[in-house]
Amino acid sequence: MSDQIEAATQEPVRYDEEEKYLLRHPRDIRQVLQALIDRRALISAHLVPRGHVFPTALIGLSDDESHLLFDGSISATINRAVEDADQIICVSQLDRVHVQFPLSGCERLMLDGQVAFQAPLPERVMRLQRREFYRLQIPVSHPVRCLIPFGVEEEEPQWVEMRVLDISGGGVAVEVPAERPDFRPYREYTDCRLLLPDGEPLQVRLMVKNLFRQSRPNGREIWRAGCQFTDLPRGGDAQIQRYIFRMERQRSARERGIG
Repeated sequence: MSDQIEAATQEPVRYDEEEKYLLRHPRDIRQVLQALIDRRALISAHLVPRGHVFPTALIGLSDDESHLLFDGSISATINRAVEDADQIICVSQLDRVHVQFPLSGCERLMLDGQVAFQAPLPERVMRLQRREFYRLQIPVSHPVRCLIPFGVEEEEPQWVEMRVLDISGGGVAVEVPAERPDFRPYREYTDCRLLLPDGEPLQVRLMVKNLFRQSRPNGREIWRAGCQFTDLPRGGDAQIQRYIFRMERQRSARERGIG
C-alpha cells in the first residue's frame, strides 16, 4: 500500500493544450490502464483542489470494467483527502511516455484487509509521446542547482540557489526555500543559471507553472515548483538532452552491474 505524500515524478499537463494526445475511446483507455496495472507502475496522484500529491498504484478493473481500483494509503488523513477531493489527476509513465488521466467520485473500500478506492473509468487519457516530456529525476548523490535572481530591479539582484528535483527538455522542478513565499505560479524569472555538471552555466528564463507542498519519506515538508523554460540559449536544449541521456546510461549500467 502507498504510505505518504511524496514528491511526484511527473507534473500534470493542461488538457486543453494537448488535445491531440487524448484517447477517448473506451477500448483505448482500458488498454492503457491495463498496461499500468500489469506493470504495477507508480502513479503520482494530485488531489484537486488541495494540491497534495501521494504515490499509489492501480490494482485492477471491476468485473464489468466500469470502475478502476487503486491503492489507498496507510495515512487516514490522506485517505480522507482522497474521498473529499473534487478530482484526482493521476500521472505516470509507460515506456517513458507521459500518461495522465483524471478521476472523480472516488469511493473507499477494503481489499484483502487494506484500504483501496474505486472510481468510474476516466473519459479521457493523455499519452504524450514527445521526447521532451520525459523527466529525469535528479539523484541526490549527483545534485543539480539552479540560481534564480530576485529583486532584478535593484542594482544587484539577490541570487537564490535552488535544488533541481527533476529536469526535461521542457523545464525543471525545483525545491523552493521556505523563506521564498514570493516564488509562485505565473511569475517569470529571467537570467536564471542552470548549473549542469561538466559544462558552463546555462542561462535560461523560467516561468513558474505550479507549486505543491509535499512531504518527504523522512517527514520533512518541502515546496516543489514546476517551471517551464520560456527561453533557452542556442544549443541549450541539446545540452540538456545530452545530460539526461548520460545520466540514463549511467543508471542503466548500474542496474546491469557494469562499472
